[in-house]
Formats: sequence, C-alpha cells, structure tokens
Amino acid sequence: MSYTALTLIVLAAFIHATWNLLAKRAAHAGPTFVFVYTLIATVAYLPWTIWLILHDAVTWSLPVVICIALSGALHLAYSLFLQRGYQVADLSVVYPIARGTGPMLSTIGAFLILGEKPSAHGIAGLFAIVAGIILISTQGDLKKFRQPAARRGVRWGGVTGGTIAGYTVVDAYGVKMLAIHPVVLDWCANAARVVMLLPWVLNNRHLVAERMRNHWWLAVAVGLLSPLSYILVLTALRIGAPLSLAAPAREMSMMVGALMGLFILREKVGPGRLLGCAILIAGVILLGQA
Repeated sequence: MSYTALTLIVLAAFIHATWNLLAKRAAHAGPTFVFVYTLIATVAYLPWTIWLILHDAVTWSLPVVICIALSGALHLAYSLFLQRGYQVADLSVVYPIARGTGPMLSTIGAFLILGEKPSAHGIAGLFAIVAGIILISTQGDLKKFRQPAARRGVRWGGVTGGTIAGYTVVDAYGVKMLAIHPVVLDWCANAARVVMLLPWVLNNRHLVAERMRNHWWLAVAVGLLSPLSYILVLTALRIGAPLSLAAPAREMSMMVGALMGLFILREKVGPGRLLGCAILIAGVILLGQA
C-alpha cells in the first residue's frame, strides 16, 4: 500500500473516532440522532455531489445503478443489524465480533472477487489488527464471550460483520472497477438511509425536539465528519490501495477512540486495551510494508 493511501486511511481513522466521540454524547437520542445527522450529511454534501455529476464524475450505466442501490441497502442493513444486536446482546460481544469479522471477510472478498494477491506482511497485519480490535473491545477480558448473551452476541455480531464486509467489497468494486466517485457513492448511501428512516421519524415526530435538545450542534459536526471519514477511505481505494489491506487498516479508529477515551473522557483503559493498541499499531505498520 502506498504511503499516500495509508495516510488517507489513518486520517480517516482519526476523523471516524472523533465523530464517534461526539455521537456518544447524544447516545440516548438513538435513531432520532442518526436520522438528523444523516439528513445533515445528505444536505451538506449535495452541492458537491451535484457538481461532480454535472462534470461527468460518474458514467451512468446499469451496473453503476445496481452498485449504488446495493451499497445503500447494505449500509442500511448494517445500521439495523447493529442496533438489533445491541438490543438483544451485550455490546462487549457484538461490537468486537462485528468489527473483527468485517475486515476479515472483506479481505477474503478482495481475494475472491477483486482478484487481489495476499502477501505475508498483509496477512500478518490483518490478523494483528483483528486481535487488537478484540483486545481493545473486551479490555483484554476474553471471558466476556462466555456471558449469557454471548451466543446471541456472536450471531448478531457475525451478521453485522457480514454487512460491513458486504458494503466494503461493493463500495470498493464501485470505486475501483466502475469508477464511481467516492463522494457520489457515499452520498447515495446516506440518502437511502434518510428515505428508509423517514417513516419512523414521521410517526415519532413528537420525540424529535425532545431527544435532540442540546444536541443539534453535535448532529451538525457528526453529519459533516462522518461522510468525510468514509470518503477518505474510498479515495484511498480509488488510488490503488488494496481492499485486503485497507479494510483492516481503517479499524485502527478503535485504537484512536480508546486513546481519546483515556485522555479526553478520562475513561479507564487497562493493560488489555493498551496491549490491543500496541498490537493494532504493529498491524498497521505491517500493512504499510505490504
């Protein structure tokens, strides 16, 4: 992977961790907050998207339309599966399974569908990053997988990880093979989520003002930063970064998030998480040499 592509992915990880840190402060707003910041993202990036379309940044064809529609559906499925997993199982099981299986399945998809060639450094970096993700998420206590909700957590985490891999492979195919501009692809996925969430919001519109009280500026920040982080990843793929390396590398946002939790939120970060951060950094270094 080129250092330019790796730099874009590292920058994306910092932005991803930042907007998640902001979103955490509005966690109780739930789907309402998700709808509002997604709507803001759709409106904010619309002028850029229109400009790109008018300047022929996308060559429209049936495969392009199918790719964009499939991307939007998979992004929405990811959001719904993740939320359902959190409803029936422990976050400490669902999240690491989802974020660990996602890049692993994406890498397998890159080998089978995109024809990428695995390297020793790349494979080692992949497994190091997955191991680091699990250590960071569980704080080094793997016994959490034995908790009563663990079986449901593994199931929903695996399904969620499958959707992560699905939209990652589809989006990589879109920007690499079909030359869809990253901004256009991401905007369409956001627009699809707005359309799908709109009926729920209209049926619960009396809750919007209440749940969004004191959170509007957070929604604006997340709406601007969230698309940017993914656009940077798609841009790295577009300029040649192999999906088999980019997919696990972008998960270093978990390490950034853990460190932000330590230094900004003053959260307790034990030896397990610090070890996970170290292993994840080693994995990213290995990917940079692949």
